[in-house]
Amino acid sequence: MIPVALVTGASRGLGRGIALELAKAGWSVGVNFAGNRAAADECAELCRAAARSPEQRFVPLQGDISQAAQREALVDACLRELGRIDSLVNNAGVAPTVRADIVEAGEESFDRLLAINTKGPYFLTQLVARRWLADKAAAAATRYRSVVFVTSVSANTASIARGDYCISKAGISMGAQLWATRLAPEGIMVCEVRPGIMKTDMTAAVTSKYDALIANGLVPQNRWGTGEDVGLAVKSLITGDFPFSSGTVIDVDGGFQMRRL
Repeated sequence: MIPVALVTGASRGLGRGIALELAKAGWSVGVNFAGNRAAADECAELCRAAARSPEQRFVPLQGDISQAAQREALVDACLRELGRIDSLVNNAGVAPTVRADIVEAGEESFDRLLAINTKGPYFLTQLVARRWLADKAAAAATRYRSVVFVTSVSANTASIARGDYCISKAGISMGAQLWATRLAPEGIMVCEVRPGIMKTDMTAAVTSKYDALIANGLVPQNRWGTGEDVGLAVKSLITGDFPFSSGTVIDVDGGFQMRRL
């Protein structure tokens, strides 16, 4: 039986990297997108080209995870189109539209980031967990179920021009711990992947800034991270390579988190 992952924010960036690595590993993927259907279609085609088997399926699934009704519809659509969910990868997230010092930053951006980056994945996990816990037959037929929260080094690294983003990621990092604690006795693995400085659309406007910081030693491995880097980590977690590590945090940051003199 081909396993199925629902990957939020899968049309571009880190989500696309995750979807591609899962395709290579033999998974079918629900390619969630909020508004850019063309990007989701492109991701699905790339996954088909990378897939191990023609039986794998890659289905674009629209849904804004900040909205309760759309979260419900997203889960229903994934189950209808792909038949099951073996892993939920909470990847979708946004950055502030404008970076602003916390002395000046307003509430509108704060509310938007908390809704998408924190509330959305928290309650999407609740929906999927309820389905899993209610369906004992499916649980017995599934070898391994998991949830991965893709957060950020900003969960524990202060950036005063992106206070709203840091708080949203710190919040969902705790969400990962809460869900890991609740679901571990049910045989459901929950982990956090914490990317560092990643080459995505989100960082395109500040490329020169981070190029300079990386050149000056901010990242010991001396390069940007990629969607492939994150995808490889997620693949290892949801395929069972860490079966006794629920609640663990995997840093994918080139050594950024290391304390150095």
